[in-house]
Amino acid sequence: MAVRARLRRLGEPITLFGEREMERRDRLRMLMARLDAEGQLEKLMKAHEDEEAAASAAPTEEEDIQYPFYTEGSKALLDARVEIARYSLLKSALRLHRARRKRDDPDEDVDAEVDWALKQAGSLALDCSEIGDDRPLFGCSLSHDGKMLATCSLSGIAKIWSMPQVQKVSTLKGHTERATDVVFSPTSNYLATASADKTAKLWNSEGSLLRTFEGHLDRLARIAFHPSGKYLGTTSFDKTWRLWDVESGEELLLQEGHSRSVYGLSFHHDGSLVASCGLDALVRVWDLRTGRSILALEGHVKPVLGVSFSPNGCHLASGGEDNTCRIWDLRQRRSSYTILAHSNLISQVKFEPQEGYFLATASYDMTAKVWSSRDFKPVKTLSGHEAKIMSLDVAGDGQFITTVSYDRTIKLWSSKNIEREEKMDID
Repeated sequence: MAVRARLRRLGEPITLFGEREMERRDRLRMLMARLDAEGQLEKLMKAHEDEEAAASAAPTEEEDIQYPFYTEGSKALLDARVEIARYSLLKSALRLHRARRKRDDPDEDVDAEVDWALKQAGSLALDCSEIGDDRPLFGCSLSHDGKMLATCSLSGIAKIWSMPQVQKVSTLKGHTERATDVVFSPTSNYLATASADKTAKLWNSEGSLLRTFEGHLDRLARIAFHPSGKYLGTTSFDKTWRLWDVESGEELLLQEGHSRSVYGLSFHHDGSLVASCGLDALVRVWDLRTGRSILALEGHVKPVLGVSFSPNGCHLASGGEDNTCRIWDLRQRRSSYTILAHSNLISQVKFEPQEGYFLATASYDMTAKVWSSRDFKPVKTLSGHEAKIMSLDVAGDGQFITTVSYDRTIKLWSSKNIEREEKMDID
């Protein structure tokens, strides 16, 4: 209470979103040290005298005063929220209709579908390995049609490759620091890159720079497109994640809530929710239509580096420095599985994007692993890299997985060769 009272008298917010008691005390100590260094002793003394006077006076109902707990948003943010609500209502209705049809249709055999998908995943084998850059690779992303792959590296350069031959198509130069993530738009062949130079950039597939998103105060970590392709989310070491309008480049939302750097970001396939994770070992789920933090998922004991929503709309996977992958059930608001997945930290988690029949994890133990989403048992271990794997992506049909590593190589793991061999055997 004394810390809050002192902050109030110094004209500072009495608490920040997601701030704990020790962090609030540290903030006050740093503020007082700064005021002292700037020679503003009068302000400190006045706050102290006010506190003494308040203590000697009769007790008042000070804590009953209602302070605003939000910052008023812009008209553009309101329009974006309405647009996201309309989009998500349609998408969720289609998802639920599809789920009901699968449940009620006697011709639909979901178990057989899952078995087939897991058999495909179990037959994944190294199809191609290519040197991606002179410096270690940090991120990779497949286009929505699976015909292109984008990679980024410590050199600050991003590259586009044709699939499945993995031949270089174009080079994207524009960042002044290392590039930390790259992602393709889910609706077009635009792609976005994030960098330690505190900016994100939007490019077309020919390699032309279309737009730069500036505003973060520290280096960026990860980047993600909203399923509609109209909005872009970025996470940063300035403890915030931000939402941008792709068309105009305007910053729509600056969201605080993590007490340490924000690292991973994933949009729900309906477009209604977004999950963020950070170095505070917390996963937060936000409702984009209202701006509320609707879930704070605690369970990891070390920083969380990757999150991914399942296409079934009910599950969220997260992985981090405690070497575990947790599966969260959004309906029960708790962790339903804990996978002791790797012998080193997990750098990325991704559900198979079409049905979510399997989950892929990448790790610093130089392997990527595939897990069944039915019981989260191991299906396949992809080993071949000579250094830590920084990122992975799964093709829309689940036929292949790409991984990029600190050993500077792109590796393509495919099940199509196995299919071809089986057909030849039958012939």
